[in-house]
Amino acid sequence: MPAILGRRELNDGRPHVCYRTAGDRALLVEYGDPFPAELGVNFFVHATARHLSANPVRGLLEVAPGLRSLLIYYDPTVISQEALVGALDELHGAVPEPSAIVLPSRTLRLPIVFDDSASREAVNRYRISIRPDAPNVVDGNNIDYIVRCNGLQSREALYASVLASPWWNAFSGFYPGLPSLLPLDPRSELSAPKYNPARTWTPEGAVAIGGPCLVVHPIESSGSYQMFGRTLPISDLSPRRLRSHRVDPILIHPADRISFFEVTEPELVELRRQVFEGRYDYEIEPGQFAAAEYFAASRDATVATEANRRRAARTAARELVKIP
Repeated sequence: MPAILGRRELNDGRPHVCYRTAGDRALLVEYGDPFPAELGVNFFVHATARHLSANPVRGLLEVAPGLRSLLIYYDPTVISQEALVGALDELHGAVPEPSAIVLPSRTLRLPIVFDDSASREAVNRYRISIRPDAPNVVDGNNIDYIVRCNGLQSREALYASVLASPWWNAFSGFYPGLPSLLPLDPRSELSAPKYNPARTWTPEGAVAIGGPCLVVHPIESSGSYQMFGRTLPISDLSPRRLRSHRVDPILIHPADRISFFEVTEPELVELRRQVFEGRYDYEIEPGQFAAAEYFAASRDATVATEANRRRAARTAARELVKIP
């Protein structure tokens, strides 16, 4: 069974496609180029996944969207790999080009504390027990390292970037409920290398960045992204779920939009207490997202100029920063 089954060039602004074998009952469909991460490609991924759900292919069992890919599980006794690729070729022509895509998308507002005590404790444990000379922990936190990596002038500039943009959940994965977020405002793009080696402990609710993606940790776990804050619990896997998680144990869904607002640590402690006591109502609004709005805002001359300036500063800064 060949590793690469075929490549396709799609028309009208749609990303190119590469079909790859993923075992004897799965197909990996990759869209666009690996770098840089493009939201337009991700919109197309989600639109394709939804189109498959609305127009099921016999023998297709499950579709898992990623940042720029779909992992498709199928029953080889019902549909062959070749027939599945053919069905996808036909389906791609029915998916709108990225700027015309409209997706169901909820908006969520979450409080955030920057430079919180739990994240500092995780950094301190790592520094003492794993790698005291790691360049990302020399100041007892990851925040100053993120600032240097992005060519920012101060911590406040980092915090402002996080607060200024809605963050698009490009996909959930690695473990249940972990969202990978990209900014819808290109001026808020950030990037940071990962820990090396990884941490053995990350607090639940930690907000961190690795590569171009911001994540929120749904459970206590190991981790390798650079931490800079903490928010509310975003998963509830217990049999008796909190009222905010009665329908779904996972709070943040793919294609959701997250906005953060800053609070103090005592305020977050109180809000977290309300969550655990079942008294907190998360701010969630159903809605739709028109990709045309993103493309129009990104092409605005003022926005594009500032986004490019920040990208150039980030590129220059990375030449001066030690990689863990």
